[in-house]
Amino acid sequence: MNKKTERYISVDIEASGPIPGHYSMLSIGACDVDDPAQTFYCELKPFNLNFIPAALKVCGFSLTDLQHSGLEPVQAMNQFEQWLNALIQKNEQLVFVGLNATFDWSFINYYFWTFLGHNPFGVSGLDIKAYYMGVMGCTWSETTSKHIDQRLHPQLIKNHHALADALYQAELFREIRQQLLSQNQMK
Repeated sequence: MNKKTERYISVDIEASGPIPGHYSMLSIGACDVDDPAQTFYCELKPFNLNFIPAALKVCGFSLTDLQHSGLEPVQAMNQFEQWLNALIQKNEQLVFVGLNATFDWSFINYYFWTFLGHNPFGVSGLDIKAYYMGVMGCTWSETTSKHIDQRLHPQLIKNHHALADALYQAELFREIRQQLLSQNQMK
């Protein structure tokens, strides 16, 4: 049986609210965790005008502006899938990686299924917060970006731009993975 190798893709999104379907995904940022020069970014037209003011304040988007400048959701998801397909080799499996993956994955999953009829990531994602908790042996309350940054000292910062945050997340994931490797070598 041929075991597939894993291709970790750090994904971050910005949205007009907390749940897909009722609110719109506004941008997607992604990078290959182990080759962060391989990036994807796009901004999407909202499919409705529902929003929570705090969500738009955090990401800095205007729904009116995105109605004119954003990609149609089907076009955005096609481009994202094409980018993913260009990265992946024959014997590789995509692994969605996110910081609070449940939020970002829910929008990506919803949009892939709604606009393309499938999700190339499958039915799950790897959450950096949970991974960090397991590797570091900390509590859930210690998995905030602030706590993780204080312990790992990443060079990049989280700033609510989907691509910048995907790159930041990839750096965190690599550092946590290195911490795990170091722990295993000490055993």
